[in-house]
Amino acid sequence: MASVGDIMERDPVTVSPDDDVESLIRVLRRHELPGIPVVDGDGRSVGIVTEADLILRDEQADLHLPHHIDLMGGVIYLESMKHFEERLRKAFAAKVSDMMTPDPLTVTPETPVEEAAKIISERGHNRLPVVEDGRLVGVVTRLDVLEALTR
Repeated sequence: MASVGDIMERDPVTVSPDDDVESLIRVLRRHELPGIPVVDGDGRSVGIVTEADLILRDEQADLHLPHHIDLMGGVIYLESMKHFEERLRKAFAAKVSDMMTPDPLTVTPETPVEEAAKIISERGHNRLPVVEDGRLVGVVTRLDVLEALTR
């Protein structure tokens, strides 16, 4: 049975949480990547940025305040502020750390390909960071997994 280590892309392109969003976009374009792992100075996996993080969909673009009621001089929000704050943070992101998804789902080189396929399928991810002792050692993509399963 093949493992993720057999099929992963080693030495993937990465960005740092302190990189600015412009340089992140340049790296994504240059390498034609749909997403990129974020690693700290020690090579530890701390996040991931995908195209979805970069795009404010039409329904998010207006960044309207959550529905609320003004009651006796106070404001009572009828929906979670957390979702609004997240959209706002990403809309005005200056650094990778402002827009990345922290603590991404990861696999190890020993993870069976079938398990990686299940994670990718269930979570709708296109790529998974591969970590060993917390450090990024590769990336496995949906295509890598499909090719391995059809061999």
